[in-house]
Amino acid sequence: MPVRHLFATPFYEADLADDALLNELAHSCRALAADDAAGRRWCKQHRYPGYTSYASLNDLPLRDPAFADLARKLAPHVRAFTQAAHMDLDRKLKLDSIWVNILKPGGHHSGHIHPLSLVSGTVYVEVPGGASPLRLEDPRLPLLMASPPRTPDAPEEARAHVYAQPKAGSIFLWESWLRHEVPASNARAERISISFNYR
Repeated sequence: MPVRHLFATPFYEADLADDALLNELAHSCRALAADDAAGRRWCKQHRYPGYTSYASLNDLPLRDPAFADLARKLAPHVRAFTQAAHMDLDRKLKLDSIWVNILKPGGHHSGHIHPLSLVSGTVYVEVPGGASPLRLEDPRLPLLMASPPRTPDAPEEARAHVYAQPKAGSIFLWESWLRHEVPASNARAERISISFNYR
């Protein structure tokens, strides 16, 4: 009897395909990092290896036209993802939060989920050589108990972790319950990304 693979976890990859917008966003992200004293304080208190506006600024599309442009460009990708994931939605999703991440060389971001959201994602603005991929965790991992490791040639759907390597302009989308992290980076320059949630 053939084996069926059940309970797929959708993950969406696309390209922003707008170099001019990426350049504007890079400039805006660096300007925010320089001007956002509250964000820098939060990063220092929480030992964030770089800068994030996660805890300090919640109005980026109103504050900066580049983020408003990005929000408009994300909307069709989010629609495509929810359709491909067969989500039965009774209303249009709303961009709930959007924030800047500037990760310093050697920096990492430990495993986490995005509670109270439906779709989460990241747009990569600058990705230097040696930058870490996004590491996605099989949501069944806590239940596997005595399950043996998988062979080196196992397909993605059989692995406990899958790595998605971004480049400048990459858009990654996933359901917000999917645990993910950024391992320590070997890059010698900062990696700039913009993360967001839809509800």
